[in-house]
Amino acid sequence: MAYIEPAPIKDKENPLESMMERFNIAAEKLGLSDEVYNVLKNPAKQVIVSLPITMDSGKIQVFEGIRVIHSNILGPAKGGIRFAPDVHLDEVRALAAWMTWKCAVVDIPYGGGKGGVRCNPREMSKGEIERLVRAYTMAMIDVFGPDKDIPAPDMGTGPREMAWLMDEYSKAHGMTIPSVVTGKPLVLGGSLGRTEATGRGVMVTALAAMQKLKINPFSATCAVQGFGNVGSWAAQLLEERGLKIVAISDHTGGFYSEKGINIQEAIKHKDANMGTLEGFTGGDRMENADDLLTLEVDVLVPAAMEDVITAKNAERVRAKLIVEGANGPTSAKADAIINEKGIMAVPDILANAGGVTVSYFEWVQNRLGYKWTADRVNRRSDRIMKDAFEHVYEASVKYSVPMRIAAYIVAIDKVAKTYTFRGGF
Repeated sequence: MAYIEPAPIKDKENPLESMMERFNIAAEKLGLSDEVYNVLKNPAKQVIVSLPITMDSGKIQVFEGIRVIHSNILGPAKGGIRFAPDVHLDEVRALAAWMTWKCAVVDIPYGGGKGGVRCNPREMSKGEIERLVRAYTMAMIDVFGPDKDIPAPDMGTGPREMAWLMDEYSKAHGMTIPSVVTGKPLVLGGSLGRTEATGRGVMVTALAAMQKLKINPFSATCAVQGFGNVGSWAAQLLEERGLKIVAISDHTGGFYSEKGINIQEAIKHKDANMGTLEGFTGGDRMENADDLLTLEVDVLVPAAMEDVITAKNAERVRAKLIVEGANGPTSAKADAIINEKGIMAVPDILANAGGVTVSYFEWVQNRLGYKWTADRVNRRSDRIMKDAFEHVYEASVKYSVPMRIAAYIVAIDKVAKTYTFRGGF
């Protein structure tokens, strides 16, 4: 029998510690009582399960599955499920807390949750992944529910996996329950506009921030790290609104063109090349893809993974504006450097909240049994993202703090007031 060894935390800042550092600053600014502080800093529930799966070879492999509900004060928990080889509890706890703050920032009635399975889906067959999804669903059958905890896709999962999850959950309950999960295929109750929602939110908040900084989109340059769903859509939508995308990258490498990269051509290449930019000829290949983060551009969009802007490279960041498409791309230590340099950073819990906003719309449509048009979804999402940006910007001015801390202040204040009204002491 094969076992997955415990995942070591990478040689980066612990994501939970980074999240708590920001949380503590905001909590102090708000003057939270000790009672409320202790409730909000700790997860409401943590579930860790072992998942024995029969692999195609006939051997049994045991995977570790995690689900953390950070808070259900505002409503049912909401958050994705990631399949990745380095999933660990502190990461999932941090991501669950970020979901709480993200939902509160955009004022949707969800708490925060997150899940993960330590595995490498790139090395697994479709059948092995399906068996793992169904086993994880059954292990969490009493955790998930349309009014309890609503999962969604994340790194290593997508609409296919959400369809399997919905099917397994529905079979266990003897009825079809599409509202148990979001990010589903359209034919199973998915929402129009969901595919591009996170990238669209990045675009909306980027333009709002550029307006504050008086950066003209039609003369602005932009670099996008990560060319998956979020990065590719953000790049495409920003290009459509006048920005010149001079650099893009994914896990296979980075590409630069002073004249600007044709994003449609890059997307076509990716779609025809197993989802990667490997071999792309629409720009010069960068010797070190991480150099994208330190290019002299107006807008930098880190849309790949956590902790890519760190204390080691933050001093070399030259963008005027950072808009975080990924979760936790800037470490807490890097934050201090970025702030000292006077760079505005639109934080992840605001910038990439377009995804959970349209997930909320999907859940609402499933409960109503009525599908909205793409135009209706996009208009409502854009309005929510613009309003959220303005609220965070106003808090930034009011408390004289960077945008990240302002976003935490807005979110924590909402959750804390709701908790106090509910009378949870």
